[in-house]
Amino acid sequence: MNADLAFAEPDITLHLDLDGVVRDVTLAASLSGEDTQPWVGHRWTETVGGTGVNQVERIVRDACDGGISAFRHVTQRFPSGLELPMEYTVVRLGGAAGLVAVGKSLQAVAELQSRLVAAQQAMERDYWKLRDVETRYRLLFDASNEAVVMINADSLSVVEANPAAIRALGISPVGRDLASQLKPDAMDVLNRVLSVARADGKSSRSLVRLGPDGKTWFMKASLMTRETGKVFLLQIAPADAMDAEDPDTLVTDRAIAFDQSPDGIVVIDANGMVSQANPAFLDLIQVGSEQQAIGKSLGTWLSRPGADVAVLLSGTKRHGEIRLFATAIEGELGTVTDVEISAMDGGAEYPGQTTVILRDVGLDSRRSVIEQEARTIILPTAGQISKRNLSALVDDIVGTVERYCIISALEITGQNRTAAAELLGLSRQSLYLKLGRYEIKGGSRKKRANKS
Repeated sequence: MNADLAFAEPDITLHLDLDGVVRDVTLAASLSGEDTQPWVGHRWTETVGGTGVNQVERIVRDACDGGISAFRHVTQRFPSGLELPMEYTVVRLGGAAGLVAVGKSLQAVAELQSRLVAAQQAMERDYWKLRDVETRYRLLFDASNEAVVMINADSLSVVEANPAAIRALGISPVGRDLASQLKPDAMDVLNRVLSVARADGKSSRSLVRLGPDGKTWFMKASLMTRETGKVFLLQIAPADAMDAEDPDTLVTDRAIAFDQSPDGIVVIDANGMVSQANPAFLDLIQVGSEQQAIGKSLGTWLSRPGADVAVLLSGTKRHGEIRLFATAIEGELGTVTDVEISAMDGGAEYPGQTTVILRDVGLDSRRSVIEQEARTIILPTAGQISKRNLSALVDDIVGTVERYCIISALEITGQNRTAAAELLGLSRQSLYLKLGRYEIKGGSRKKRANKS
């Protein structure tokens, strides 16, 4: 109730005589800071501006003649210089008591009107900008020598097709289902392209045969959103007119192959530091983002850190590539995965870079054979504890382990004794001495006679 009364309270109440002279002024709380004493004793018309003089004279006359006037808009000027748009009505009191003018501020309404005008002007400007963009889009769309077709993402019906597409491919401009205009093999390619675009937003280009003569074209698709829903924008260009070494397309295709490869791929510099890694490699080393791997040595996660990286870099530098290099990856969470590594030097195109591919091979069968043979000899040795002293038993086991480690290194390096010595951390002379001591020739294994 109090809120309703506060809302109905006038902002200005003027007590006037029948000639329109101000006798008293009452202001609402919102205007209580204004000094209206200078108004007292002056005609009301002297406190308003512009066309307000005529409006005041009219409502005073109407109130004197009819007892009450209609509402009129007046700009009220205060002694402080403040000007407010007001809406007044005047009521005549009984006898010679004079008149009462009741006014309500229209400032909030004026502000809303001003905002409305500004919004309308902004909408008008945006409309003409949009018209300009649409005009340029239409000119480019129609003038393009590349066939461009826009199809509905759900129904695959043709939404738009530029003249190049209509002429070269015989595609109906609007309305018809695109699938009904393509041969089955072309539709299979289109479905694959659209599937990639639906998932990733755009696809790489693919070869497809289109048109009445079955000509080969490059097609790529992008997913777009319009007012009517989602659409695919198909860009189609003749394969014989496209540059086979289009750098943008090659970069895109390589990036897709790099990211989607099921094998781990990592690029390292001349010091073995990681500069690029794909998601499969990040899974192998058990980290969440590429930034956690970049700048670290690849040897951080290899089972033989120093030797493996050194062998990779020296082998690729000497031979250009290394294949089926067996090792293991130890992830950040402790999981060990057996892998086969292939590596290639970047050459003149990418100097100082080596690309490493790591394929998860599970348990290495050759390592299992070696471990089984080692157990076959070590376990009987443990059974001689009561017959021989500890020093002799340890020497025998150490010799057995050394022999099978050397054999493993030779198999890993393809019988390359220099690489095997580097892998084991031995000098070549030390390796040759041990080869003679353990009667190892090439990669063959000759069983030592068990000591009695």
